[in-house]
Amino acid sequence: MEYETLKYEQKDAIGILTLNRPERLNAVNEKMVDELEGFWTERMYDLHTRVIILTGAGEKGFCGGLDMKETAQKLFNLKANEIYRFQIQISRIQLLMRQIPQPIICAIHKSAVGGGFSFAMASDVRIITHDARFSAAYINIGLGGADMGSSYFLPRLIGAGRAYEFLLTGDFMDADEALRLGFASRVVPYEKLMPTAVEMANKMASKNPLGLRLTKEAINQNIDAGGLEQALQMENRNQVMCILANKL
Repeated sequence: MEYETLKYEQKDAIGILTLNRPERLNAVNEKMVDELEGFWTERMYDLHTRVIILTGAGEKGFCGGLDMKETAQKLFNLKANEIYRFQIQISRIQLLMRQIPQPIICAIHKSAVGGGFSFAMASDVRIITHDARFSAAYINIGLGGADMGSSYFLPRLIGAGRAYEFLLTGDFMDADEALRLGFASRVVPYEKLMPTAVEMANKMASKNPLGLRLTKEAINQNIDAGGLEQALQMENRNQVMCILANKL
């Protein structure tokens, strides 16, 4: 499929999705929202692709959030029901990222702001460069700091205390702090960003495909599980399914 704001490459069982508006710091416009929604929806039924790497084009940064020049100004002039429709669509992207069976490795360099921060949060693993930095910048443009899943993801990733601070102030979290808080898995030089992401993706893709998908599903469900018993039931079901699948 041809995209206007994205670039997609398939390398065996690994898909590489690139936010491709480098002249605008890969900022999110309406077209990108449409294309991202369509892309992630297609992955729901994609049995060939086992792992997705998400990254941003150009050297300026991963994603500058909502395109303030093209999209944000337009939003402030819409009626309430029109704004709500846009919010539902853009928030659906985060939901789809969690629902698809493929693990998502987010390879982030320099700035991941607003929506870019949320894309990173909705991914499964984050590999970042030494100059990466993150901000829930929604609150800096007259909106609330809780947007695109940030109030759900960030407390679970770094703890409620620091999440409150970042969401209420819009301050930046730098690479060292992201690693220390557990938000990022690895910090690497820019030239090693994609090789490191590809290496990890290959390691994941070498595993039992069903086991890989069920592991992501189990983590998703058990983060919000009612307790240990519910978590164990999910894990037990998955292991039985994997054993039976290997016998066929």
